[in-house]
Amino acid sequence: MLKIRIGVPEDMTAVLRLINELAVFEKEPDAVVVTVEDLLRDGFGENPLFHTFIAEENGEIIGMALYYYRYSTWKGKTIHLEDLIVKESKRGTGAGLALYKAIIQQGKKDGVRRIEWNVLDWNTNAIRFYEKSGAKVLEDWRVVQMSEQEIDNFLSKV
Repeated sequence: MLKIRIGVPEDMTAVLRLINELAVFEKEPDAVVVTVEDLLRDGFGENPLFHTFIAEENGEIIGMALYYYRYSTWKGKTIHLEDLIVKESKRGTGAGLALYKAIIQQGKKDGVRRIEWNVLDWNTNAIRFYEKSGAKVLEDWRVVQMSEQEIDNFLSKV
């Protein structure tokens, strides 16, 4: 039986395992540096930086969605869905759709004007799913990032 619930500190070890599984799927197996301690510090307490929904089947954590609030100068309060992950062996069971629905419902409950996330251009299954659900995949926007090293390099030059 599938259950979607809000994540608690005791879930963070399983959440980190899912994050690592996603990194392998996205062809970046060595990119994860976050620790359980980071997740506990940053996700719980007085001002949490993120929130999670957990997909649980018969007491086993099989998926999660991690999101946080952002502010758009055009739209106001928005939700950013950082990751939605389902164990590879549990994909196709409805867990991903249930987590996706939980995020959309949270956005509606919170009165946000936009929910946004990124999808890799080669993940055609996800792109088709999102488009079929009514989401728009924006082709003309690019994701821009700076790593810790790039931040240091920039600051050393200015």
